[in-house]
Amino acid sequence: MTHSSRCRRLAAVLPVAAGLLALGACGSGQGPASGPDSGSAGSGSGGSGSGGSVPKLSVSGAYMPEPVTKDMAGGFLTLKNTGGTADRLTSVKSGAFGEAQLHETSGQQMHRVKSLKVPADGTLRLSRGGNHIMFLNPERKPVEGEKVRVTLHFSKSGDIDVSMPVEATNFVPKK
Repeated sequence: MTHSSRCRRLAAVLPVAAGLLALGACGSGQGPASGPDSGSAGSGSGGSGSGGSVPKLSVSGAYMPEPVTKDMAGGFLTLKNTGGTADRLTSVKSGAFGEAQLHETSGQQMHRVKSLKVPADGTLRLSRGGNHIMFLNPERKPVEGEKVRVTLHFSKSGDIDVSMPVEATNFVPKK
């Protein structure tokens, strides 16, 4: 498939995806969910609040709503950094998708970004209607009950592998 035909195809589905993300934001929880499908990364003796310590990252609440189209899916999770140094989520990879992009949402507009900051002693939430992962070109459409393996890449920390459960299209995480 050529770049221009992929762009036209993406342009046709993005308004639908944006609408679904906006609808999903209504009443969606922003807090982290707990569960066995989380990962962590960090090295050294990074303590909380100690200036100059390394990032110490953990992942919780990861999920992917079952996509309504076969061309793309959203990914949501919470990254917590208990280290005294900020880090950046620079990319996401998954063997189940041809491409994964980081998106920042401002007002009603999504923008692709090169990275997202995970603040020192802070949290980055990837959620419906907000910052998120956009997965494109799936090998096949994921269905509820499956798990999608993804690898999160960071500028300072090691990679974190996450098993992202596919939930119902209208899934709302518990607060």
